[in-house]
Amino acid sequence: MKTPLPAAASILVLLATARAFAPPLSTSARSPRTTSSSLPLSPYDISFLIADASEAVADVASAAVDAVVSNVDGDAASTAAEGASSAATDFTPSFSKASYYTTLALYAASFPGLWSQIKRSTKAKVKRKTYVSDGEGSKDGKDLRQQAGEIMAYMKANNYDVADAGETITFRGMVARSTSQAFFLTFCTALGMASLALVLQIQFQDLVLPVIGSPNWFYLVLLSPYAGIYYWRSGDRVDDIKVKLAESDDGSLNEVTIEGNDEEIERIWRTLELREKGMVKVEGILG
Repeated sequence: MKTPLPAAASILVLLATARAFAPPLSTSARSPRTTSSSLPLSPYDISFLIADASEAVADVASAAVDAVVSNVDGDAASTAAEGASSAATDFTPSFSKASYYTTLALYAASFPGLWSQIKRSTKAKVKRKTYVSDGEGSKDGKDLRQQAGEIMAYMKANNYDVADAGETITFRGMVARSTSQAFFLTFCTALGMASLALVLQIQFQDLVLPVIGSPNWFYLVLLSPYAGIYYWRSGDRVDDIKVKLAESDDGSLNEVTIEGNDEEIERIWRTLELREKGMVKVEGILG
């Protein structure tokens, strides 16, 4: 980096510039003798020379300042670039290993739920619930025979046949496989495999296999259609619904106990307008 000129050098520059703008001395002026032919400088000429000299000095000083400033800016930019480069080189990411491996363990513990979801899709979720309706002892109520007839008509309309008739009536029907269910399982499996691929990509960044080199874990998503294929190959399933009817002592209520597929039970009580035992039906605001 260049340093500014010292004071003595500046004075010499000023004198040299003033000398450069001064008119040359004639031979008679250099002679010790003076003659009447030499013309003295007027005050106007002297002021003109001083103005030219000051302008020249200002130009020289401005050029020197520009050179110093450009050198300083260049050095500052170079220093900033070197600092940024060293910062980028020395940066090392840090994280809490305890938090990372805790999250990883929770993910590994929950991932088998995806396989459980695929397995349970081919089986019915069996539940047992008890519902009540108004009996013949209540106003506008139904006796057991009428209640049983409504249940029988509903089951027949949904392709259920009577498999066993006793104290408990068993209805048996065929549940067809669902295309929407197959696509839903495929979609859920794709999301699960994508999340697994992301975890493996982070955990094994430097892994190099002998034949394929660095693996692309996101190819695991291509396995997701096999979930839908597994469900579809399971085919239609046989579904049993068991119904038991009972009447309260005073005949005001009919009790209907239903055991079977959770989804089918939900449709039955909504269609037949039953109430779950122990629950109070509250009418909505809009009716």
